[in-house]
Amino acid sequence: MKTNKKKGFTLIELIVVIAIIGVLAAILVPSMLGYVKKSKIQGANSTASTLYKAAGSAAEELDEEDKSFADGDVTLTKSAEGAGEISDEAEVKEAIKPFFGEIDKIDAALSFKDGQCLATAVRSGKYYGTYPSVYTAKNWDDKDHSSLDDAIGLAKEAAGGTSSD
Repeated sequence: MKTNKKKGFTLIELIVVIAIIGVLAAILVPSMLGYVKKSKIQGANSTASTLYKAAGSAAEELDEEDKSFADGDVTLTKSAEGAGEISDEAEVKEAIKPFFGEIDKIDAALSFKDGQCLATAVRSGKYYGTYPSVYTAKNWDDKDHSSLDDAIGLAKEAAGGTSSD
């Protein structure tokens, strides 16, 4: 006896499988977005830490030449070779460049006190990172992060400096 059986899936089976995939996607996508946010914040914090260490090395080198960084905040911006830079920014960039070659490719703020770097803040896309670290994925929405000035103010507070210079 021959049975005429068709091979394949029924429409109901396909709809059930698509529904299951939709439920799984609805659960996984938000958690994956959280990992992306966390990764970007950690990357910005890492860059800020590297910049802090480079500024410390530059301060040591300047000290050997009987020079030092002036107290206060300096904001460094991405720019073409020297276009529109103020002398303080240019001098800080030149002092740090041997220790942090990417200094011309980032937006950052540094705070100096007694010739040493007190705190740093870096903007990476829409995320900010600081050293000492202030921003995490868990507290991102609770912190003020509308500008580099806000970020460096929070970092100075974390470092024990004042936020109003």
